Amino acid sequence: MTFFRLYKILAIFRAYRLDELLPKHHLVRWPRLVLKCLFWIRPKAKHQEIGERLRQALQELGPVWIKFGQMVSTRRDILPKHIADSLTKLQDQVAPFDGQIAKQLIESALGQTIDYYFSHFDEKPLASASIAQVHTAILKHSQAEVIIKVLRPNILPIIQADIRLMYWVAKQFTNRIKSGEKLRAVEIVRDYEITLLKELDLQKEAYNTIRLRDNFINSDILYIPYVYHNLCRKNVLVEERIKGIPISNIEQLKQNNVNMKLLAERGVQAFFTQLFRDNFFHADMHPGNIFVDITEPQNPRYIGIDCAIIGILTEDDQRYLAENFLAFFNRDYRKIAQIYITSGWVPETTDVVALEMAMRNVCEPAFAKPLAQISFSQILLQLFQVARQFDMDIQPQLTLLEKTLFYIEGLGRQLYPELDLWKTAKPFLEKWYQDKYSAKKILQQTWQSLPAWQTMLPKLPEKLNNYERISKQMSAQLTQITQELQLSKRRERNLYKMMGLVCALSIIILVSY
Repeated sequence: MTFFRLYKILAIFRAYRLDELLPKHHLVRWPRLVLKCLFWIRPKAKHQEIGERLRQALQELGPVWIKFGQMVSTRRDILPKHIADSLTKLQDQVAPFDGQIAKQLIESALGQTIDYYFSHFDEKPLASASIAQVHTAILKHSQAEVIIKVLRPNILPIIQADIRLMYWVAKQFTNRIKSGEKLRAVEIVRDYEITLLKELDLQKEAYNTIRLRDNFINSDILYIPYVYHNLCRKNVLVEERIKGIPISNIEQLKQNNVNMKLLAERGVQAFFTQLFRDNFFHADMHPGNIFVDITEPQNPRYIGIDCAIIGILTEDDQRYLAENFLAFFNRDYRKIAQIYITSGWVPETTDVVALEMAMRNVCEPAFAKPLAQISFSQILLQLFQVARQFDMDIQPQLTLLEKTLFYIEGLGRQLYPELDLWKTAKPFLEKWYQDKYSAKKILQQTWQSLPAWQTMLPKLPEKLNNYERISKQMSAQLTQITQELQLSKRRERNLYKMMGLVCALSIIILVSY
């Protein structure tokens, strides 16, 4: 982190008066004093609320901080609502870098000139974001239209320098402020670093895209573009160019007579299919990454791009999450509390009655509304917030899930305000749970495992004998170790006695002398 970069960050913080976000604590008086010393910095956004000023400051700081603000905006479990709402407006309004430089980076990565693989390459970028920018091209051998995604030059040192500063600030909050641990500042920075580093490896994004495409091949609800994996490198990704309407352009969708109700419902279906059927879900489903194929307006299909961030749950978390949602549908709060304890999300010593009452206080007011108006993502968020009071440590994969559900529900209700998320989700969850954990399924799994049991059973007596023999050996060794320890203690006591006698004798001799 250079002095000039640090000065720029402090100057922007001063201009937007972000010292208001610092807690009133004597340990942060020095940062406050440093910011006040920059008295020559002219204030900006004078009449804006703190959330809006924070958003503008992050945008001015550049790509790394914009991404950070986008990620933090999803942590509504720890942010005040007005700040989270402001940060969700952050956009990747990043100036593109020179197309000639992009061309050189691509040629260097592929080891050939652009003309070797492409009959046309547009140096003017199609899109530019925090980490990479996109150019259009045409493949030479097939004349297929493609996009080439290329990482920004020298982006890694910039990211590493800014993240080091973020860690330093986060640790100061955590270590020097009494309630600093509740802010989970280091955890937020760590989550961000992991997310960002994933986006810096375009070969991983290529793999994720290929797998997600395979999961939805010939699907009516979601289309994932084809990846030319032989042309993908760590800093270059080549994939099919898609044609569709951005999901955020609701007016254009309506003008094309798109079935908005079906489109909204299919968004929910696509998410739950990824989450429960495949356990491999696109975890960055913001509007910029979603388009709509309107070839058949009454049978619309989603198009998903930018598969850098993928969520995967453990099998146990999958099951507990489904049980959690179904228990909420049935207003079974004792079941919800038990799920949080048996899943390990909260300590097993947690008072189940106290947790049940806390869950009830969160969920019951929601049922005062019509079911279609209840926010799925807000309920999950509030349940996690309650669980935090019982020492829940939310794992990164659950945070990704929470963020994705927030996006999906928000998009669905923008498309079709009357969307009943529960009506769409509940039958899916019930069918998945029944198929996965029904008696028939368990018997089928048992039957499939019979060959393994047939191999193991003849060896079982021998294994039991070996286990008994090993247990006896370990018991004998433990007894021997115990005896040696006791003997060692006796020797130690005798040694101390002897040393005492020697010291006493020495004193007597010295006195007599």
